[in-house]
Amino acid sequence: MKTLPPFMLMQNVIQDYAWGSTSSIQQLFDIPNPENKPQAEIWMGAHSNGCSQVEINNDVLRLDSIIEQNKTTILGERTELRFNELPYLFKVLAAEKALSIQVHPSKQSAEIGFEKENQAGIDLKAANRNYKDPNHKPELVYALTPYQAMNGFRDFKDIIRMFETVNAPALQDYVAALKANQTESGLSQFFEAMLSLTGDAKDSSIQALMEHAQAYKGNELADLLIELETQYPGDVGLFAPLMLHVITLKPGEAMFLDACTPHAYIKGTGLEIMANSDNVLRAGLTPKYMDVPELIANTVCKPKPNNEILLTPIEEKNAKHYPIPVEDFKFSVYECEANLLCESAEIIFAIDSDVTLTHAHGDVLMLRKGQSAFIPYSAGEYKVLSSGHFARAYN
Repeated sequence: MKTLPPFMLMQNVIQDYAWGSTSSIQQLFDIPNPENKPQAEIWMGAHSNGCSQVEINNDVLRLDSIIEQNKTTILGERTELRFNELPYLFKVLAAEKALSIQVHPSKQSAEIGFEKENQAGIDLKAANRNYKDPNHKPELVYALTPYQAMNGFRDFKDIIRMFETVNAPALQDYVAALKANQTESGLSQFFEAMLSLTGDAKDSSIQALMEHAQAYKGNELADLLIELETQYPGDVGLFAPLMLHVITLKPGEAMFLDACTPHAYIKGTGLEIMANSDNVLRAGLTPKYMDVPELIANTVCKPKPNNEILLTPIEEKNAKHYPIPVEDFKFSVYECEANLLCESAEIIFAIDSDVTLTHAHGDVLMLRKGQSAFIPYSAGEYKVLSSGHFARAYN
């Protein structure tokens, strides 16, 4: 390619998963939805399941093919040597219904599991395939609206108290066993038992849970259980809110979701950035395949302290940088303006106002809210101006 501009306007895939909101993306970003389809996720990146296109010299080209032709120029030598690809996927996620409860494997487990399923000849698109690639999938979510989610295990005593309050006879032995063994091993056995419930034990326990929820209607957790039961009737995932922290992020708050930690997005719209992976082990609230032994083998069953759920940003002038314990991605939010220096390939997303990108070479690109720009490593220094907020994805 003769010339690689510093700014490339992105044309992004909108995924219409059934759980998505039909109105949120349209309301926030003025993106039309004439067919009233669920607009679940806007994908910004080079993932094969929804690769962005970019505009270069009046041509519209796939981002993955552009990167492949110019890896060092676009990614930078450091990222090319470490990852050999754009190592993150950036999204807008708009949930109207709850997504499945999920655990993402560690990098090592993903590599082993991917190779094992390849050797077994399991098709990549098979319903019973656990590992779609050999990568981990840590995630960060940044709330644009009130954003309800589950993230990490509650304290042992909280879990025991909640299940004792529900008082389901078929669960009494499991609860007693956890009470007697409040360790990672004990919680692992309890979590597996809840996910493995079948027949009368499952039905009677869910009935007891929902009778308890109805009796406490108006309580936040009870109302959540009633809503989830309408979406996923008879699903063992209905016990998850008794085991996992339920949190509602305020707009502008963020949290990190570690590998091997159960979590679920329930409702709301946010920005999400993750490692470039599609590995998901499901733990309920889903009609899809659940491999409980593999899930348990990949779950760290330790309580997550309350004060470790929200991320505290590092504030710098008009910027907030969110600390992330992995190399695959970084995430920052800016207000009004920023002079930036590319450390890698970057994506700028206009959150709530128009954004203007300018370069010393004279290049200028304007983004409307909801639009994004891809910026190669070779761009070097550039300036961003806005009357509102914009997000920066990089690594």
